[in-house]
Amino acid sequence: MGVDTVVELPALSEARRTQIAELLQASGAVTVAELQERFGVSPMTARRDLTILADRGVARRTHGGAVRPSIAAGEDSFAHRLREHSEAKSRLAEAAYALLEPGQTVFLDASSTTYYLARLITLRQLALRVVTNSLPVLHELSGSEASDIEVIAIGGTFRRLTSSYVGPSAVRAVRDHFADSAFLSVTGIAPSGVMTDADALEAEVKRAMLEQSEHRVLLLDGSKVTARGRQAIAPLKTITRILAEELTPEEAERLAQLKRS
Repeated sequence: MGVDTVVELPALSEARRTQIAELLQASGAVTVAELQERFGVSPMTARRDLTILADRGVARRTHGGAVRPSIAAGEDSFAHRLREHSEAKSRLAEAAYALLEPGQTVFLDASSTTYYLARLITLRQLALRVVTNSLPVLHELSGSEASDIEVIAIGGTFRRLTSSYVGPSAVRAVRDHFADSAFLSVTGIAPSGVMTDADALEAEVKRAMLEQSEHRVLLLDGSKVTARGRQAIAPLKTITRILAEELTPEEAERLAQLKRS
């Protein structure tokens, strides 16, 4: 017996994507499940449609769907970011913790993901020298009962939105130290493969941390792959290792290609 293969006509698939784009403009967001029900397509087809629309700049992929894109991603407060993608950030923190060894010096940036890593360091009392510009990370580590966790605060101009210290003095302070590893997250990855941040001063501190580190580890959840900040940090190829969660196979392959380029 032969195998019947259903081939979708390009005109039909393009018409569906046009309708999906119109839905995004009207509602601001769609989910894969919603597209399955509305158009009678498989999850794979729905995801492929959203990926194609994202490549065209019509959509921004999220875990389980897509949202209407803005010109550049905005910046949320630290408290707000701490609640978003919490399970993915916890898994990223575990993977990052597995890379640490007692006695190392590490940079932790002011991202909410590295805060999850700081909590693990505190909980498990790993003897490290931690250099950070994040006030929440400082509070977390200073509360540890382990006397062999050395904490070095990077001072500067305090940003209330991100609870971080930035500015020229913060950058100079970072450059006073060398680290075995830097752990950081970003606002997003530009199509050119450049890591970006929403704020110029935050980007400068992150860039300095990368320059002063032997190993550079990027912690990334799926929301960052299609977002883009206003300020360039550094090319993705400068990163030693990427730890990622909630990425589609297509997004993971795109990241790998950008890192190699």
